[in-house]
Parts: sequence; structure tokens; C-alpha cells
Amino acid sequence: MPIRRRTLVKLGAVGAAIGLSSRVRATIAAERSARPLRILILGGTGFIGPSQVAYALARGHKVSVFNRGRHESELPDAVELLVGDRDSGDLAALAGREWDVCIDNPVRVPHWVRDAGRVLAGRVGHYILVSTISVYAKNDMPGADENAPLLAYAGNDALQETSETLRKDQALYGPLKVACEHEAAKQFADITTIVRPSLIAGPGDPTDRFTYWPVRMARGGDIAAPGDGSDPVQFIDVRDLSEWMVRLAEARAFGTFNAIGPGNPLRMDAMLHGMHSDDARLHWLSTDFLAAQRIESWSDMPVWLPARGDSAGFARRSNAKARAAGLVFRPLATTAADTLVWFRSLPTERQANLNAGLVAEREMKLLAAWRSAGEHTD
Repeated sequence: MPIRRRTLVKLGAVGAAIGLSSRVRATIAAERSARPLRILILGGTGFIGPSQVAYALARGHKVSVFNRGRHESELPDAVELLVGDRDSGDLAALAGREWDVCIDNPVRVPHWVRDAGRVLAGRVGHYILVSTISVYAKNDMPGADENAPLLAYAGNDALQETSETLRKDQALYGPLKVACEHEAAKQFADITTIVRPSLIAGPGDPTDRFTYWPVRMARGGDIAAPGDGSDPVQFIDVRDLSEWMVRLAEARAFGTFNAIGPGNPLRMDAMLHGMHSDDARLHWLSTDFLAAQRIESWSDMPVWLPARGDSAGFARRSNAKARAAGLVFRPLATTAADTLVWFRSLPTERQANLNAGLVAEREMKLLAAWRSAGEHTD
């Protein structure tokens, strides 16, 4: 498989010297690390990767990125690009190479971890796997930490599952992530870090789950908001997550961490009011009314889940261990403003088709039904 070594450039003042895209340029105000590392990032051009690459370069590390080579132009010149395909098991570009740390971003199925373990055995000193808080079996207990019970994979052989299987059955997402974690512990015994992010927000968000709200608040007018505003919310800025993972590599911090923000408890009403808009009029629609209207949390009302019953602890999961390991958070207003700037830089067609939230016509009908039901107090 071809390996293209990009020309390494001497990094001057962070920013334009690295030539990064606008969505990560503000990320990289960083001091240089006392111990430069050779970092291999599996992925590197998705949602998390660009911020990791930018921050790692700014810290003085050497970065290699392994992926299918479809977004080569998005990488800074200082990055070494290694091309392969994990679906087909083609990891030849990694053979015989050594790195201080491997950050594995896009893992979907356990055989990806197994294959990486086979080619990198004894050749990396630290393996960091991006998992998810969707690995937990229950979400009913506020304050649950990394020791909470995990989902169980119920199939015949997790190592036989493919990306195509997962595309067909999203219910396998959590159980297969658990299986990926188990495979990581097997392949990279004693040198593994598991990072379990909550909803990831910020510039570059492909899901629009967080993005919907700053975009909708900026549009103003009458806005349908979920519940009574008191439900808790949790998410993490992609840059906070990515930068912290690089620092975990520098510290050789092993173990499992819930990568969850913000730093202090945040309610839905505080989140929306934190996305300042002079012309936004929030109307809080009760959870029961939304259920009767078949409004789905996370798709129609993203970020939000009612804090009751089986989801009572969903947005109250503990991040204490990660904070003790150096996870810090930028202000909500910064995340919201930067996300809006990024979104407005996208093509018009993309802006017109958000991947989450209510389209305008449906929101208007929902508000009309709410007023007809006599629930409003405004």
C-alpha cells in the first residue's frame, strides 16, 4: 500500500504556520510539550481528528495519520499520511513502524482493534481508544461513573461483525463498542486508555445535534423548547475532548474515563439562554405533550432527554475521574458561537438541511397544537 511522507515543516507561531482549516484554527494556542511524541492517529480527518492533529503539532509532536486517503487535502503539510483500509484488513502501511502512542478514533467493530493490535504489537507504548457513553447498560442512576454496568453483546462472534452489519442495525452500536473495549484490553494489555465521550459538540459536527440549537436560536422568533427547562444536559466541545486526549498521551494516563462536559451541572434552559439571541422567544413544551405529539428527543429535540425514569441519570453521569486527569472545558458561549460561525461557512444547501432538530414547518405546527391544547402560559 502506498505511503506518502509529507514534508515536515518547522512550526513557528501557532496558527497560520500550520495552515489549518477554520474550524480548528482557534484550537491551537498551546505550549510545547516537554517530551515530543511520535503519535499515530487512526482516522484523523473526521470530527475529532483535525483538532487532535492541530493540537499535537502545536505541542511539538510528530504526527502520522492512517486512513483511506480520501481527505488528504484537509491535513497540514506537517503530517505524514499513511493509506489503508481497515474494513478490508489492509494495514500494510503500519507494518514495521513504531510510535509512542496510537489514538484510535473511528473504531466501529472489534476486528478493527484486533487487526491494529496484530500489526502494532510491541510497536506502540500507549493505545487510546475512543469509545462512547452509549456502552452503559442503564441510564437511570444520577452520578454513575466508569464502573457502571455495560451492555452485553448477544451475537455469536463480535469479531465477525462488520461495518456493514452496524449500518444495518444501529442497536449494535453500544454492545460492539463494549466489545471493542474488551479487545483493546486484550491486544494492548496494560497500556490502554478508554475514552467515553458524551455528545460531541462544536465546529465540524456532522450530526447537527448540538448545532441545531445555536442555529435555531440565531434565527430567532418563536422556538419550541423541550420540557420545562429544568432537565440536565451534558456534551463536550470537540476541541476540549481532542486536546485532552493528546495530554493523556503525554501523561501516559491509562484507564477508563467518561469524557463529559460541561464542568458544572447545566440545565436545558441555561444552555439555550447561553446562546444569546435578541429575537428568540422560547416556549417550553411539556414532556408529556411532546410524547403525545411523537416528538423524539435527540432527533427532533437534540441534546435533551427528560430526566425521569430510565433516563433519569443520562445527563447526570459523573466526569470526576476525567476532570482529575486534566479535562477542562471552554465556555458554552464559545462553543455555541464558534459552531454557528462554522455552520454559516458551509454551502447553502447544507445549511438548509440540518441533520437533527425540527424543520420550520413542523415546529410551527407543533407550536400551534400546543397553543390549541391550552398548555401555554405566555
